[in-house]
Amino acid sequence: MNSLSVAARMSRTFWIIALISLINSLSLTILIPVIYLYGRQFGLNDFQTSLLFSAYSVAQFFATPVIGKLSDRFGRKPLLVISLLGTVVANLIAGTASTAGVLFFARFLDGITGGNASVAQAVISDVTTPENRARGFGINGAAFGLGFVLGPVLSLLAQQFSLGAAFLVSGAIALIALVVTIFFLPESLQTKNVVTGNLFDLGLKNLIKGLAFPKVGILLIINFLIGTTFTIFTYAFQPYFIQVLHQTNESLTLMFLTFGVLSVLMQTLGVSILTKKINLVHILFLGLFVRSTSFLLMPIWANVFYFVGVSILFSLFNSLVQPMINALISLNARPEDQGTALGLNASYLSVSNAFGPVIAGMLIRQSNPATYTYPLYLAGILTFGVLVLAIATRKRYQIQPGTPA
Repeated sequence: MNSLSVAARMSRTFWIIALISLINSLSLTILIPVIYLYGRQFGLNDFQTSLLFSAYSVAQFFATPVIGKLSDRFGRKPLLVISLLGTVVANLIAGTASTAGVLFFARFLDGITGGNASVAQAVISDVTTPENRARGFGINGAAFGLGFVLGPVLSLLAQQFSLGAAFLVSGAIALIALVVTIFFLPESLQTKNVVTGNLFDLGLKNLIKGLAFPKVGILLIINFLIGTTFTIFTYAFQPYFIQVLHQTNESLTLMFLTFGVLSVLMQTLGVSILTKKINLVHILFLGLFVRSTSFLLMPIWANVFYFVGVSILFSLFNSLVQPMINALISLNARPEDQGTALGLNASYLSVSNAFGPVIAGMLIRQSNPATYTYPLYLAGILTFGVLVLAIATRKRYQIQPGTPA
């Protein structure tokens, strides 16, 4: 009876985290369509507005490993509460900002406290067995992906009032997640890690430490490269779809809706089915292979029906990559280092978000529409290179005996 009670508590914790991930995703995706235009309202030029994105990513890059380490020391729930509270306050400040300086401060604050995704992943590691870890990350990824379907819709509704209203709605949604965390989420960390060093140590030292983690270090490198190549694509996708394929913003929204729905289906049903038949490492290889092939195929023929067909194939298998890499990192990290390892992983992804768009932007020339295809080809070639690296180093991150490998 006692074991059944523990299992029920673990299941409840998992689904609460999935709900929080959905709410977090909504809070984030509501802002994606408005940050650029909102910055322009304050008189910022294109370069200055791009720094609004960078301020968030750079702050998150430094803060996320620390938040993960603190969650290993003090527990998941306190850090999740602090992180969500920061998002609420930051979006309230941004939505009522009167100067560009205040807006930049709000974006930086949101980034500093924006490590809740890694803490949520650590909770999943705490409450799932190794056999169910990939499925757990898949469902959590699906919950986050569902936010990418619903978020832009809420953003459009908020923008009917003002661009700043989108930040206020985002903050209100984050407040819901905060209330759920405070009143319904139990602490999942059973064994707290006694950290003897400086808990607030920032900078490259944390990243170097992560690379030294047995088996985990190579996975962090692979995921950094995965993130960089993917953000090259995400930067180039929208202008290619609109400028080269001559589609509208409404058509682009339907594409995002399609991507979101397919990702949710694959990360719930697909991951559960595949992990029973194929080991996690091979699923990762499959996802990377289809991703790289899709990137190379997309720009070959400038036809919208062809592009949509390739994109559907891409969306289905691309959604496998991140849950698999997260599960492999979690399975190869020690129980007391789960938060630290997943925090470092999120930090590597944050910094990769800064590299990808810059690389793509250097290749594109608005006066020459043909250049919009260059980042897609480059993303395909580099992603195939990441696949080769993952295959060549697979023995370094093999899963422990007794788990799906």
